[in-house]
Amino acid sequence: MKFLLSIFVVSVFIFPAAKISADQQLGSLTRHLSPKNEYPANLIVVSGICPQPRKTEKAPSRYTLKQNPLFATTKNIERGKSLYQMEAKPTACKMCHGIRGNGNGRLARGLEPAPRNFTCEDTMKSLSDGQLFWVIKNGSKGTAMPAHKFTLSDKDIWQIIHYLKRFAG
Repeated sequence: MKFLLSIFVVSVFIFPAAKISADQQLGSLTRHLSPKNEYPANLIVVSGICPQPRKTEKAPSRYTLKQNPLFATTKNIERGKSLYQMEAKPTACKMCHGIRGNGNGRLARGLEPAPRNFTCEDTMKSLSDGQLFWVIKNGSKGTAMPAHKFTLSDKDIWQIIHYLKRFAG
């Protein structure tokens, strides 16, 4: 009896699975779990909050009117990228804002409010260079954004701004 039961189990559960490739099995599972037409493709690529409702303190007018004094040269943008991705202290910007600037960095989960999504044009068009400079330099009260005034020079901050502005456009 055990022998017959074993043959039945093998024939029902093992042999049919061997006839279907792993890709076919995964494709079938994916079709059942999330139909392709249910979610637009861009939600997978850029999944940060957009637009982001915020109550960030407005910078003093002497900052909000400032324009980035550095030209957007390849050298300045590359230096901004290096700071954003690896070198900024106490924590590289990407840890919260994400490698792609979408606000989904490794440390972003659970932060309230969520880190800025620099890929969101609606969010970025409302932020002047001076406002960004002031927030990076002084931090943002009521958020996890730390002040970088003791770890980044003004030039470093302006270079980061050139880099992060590239995410939205």
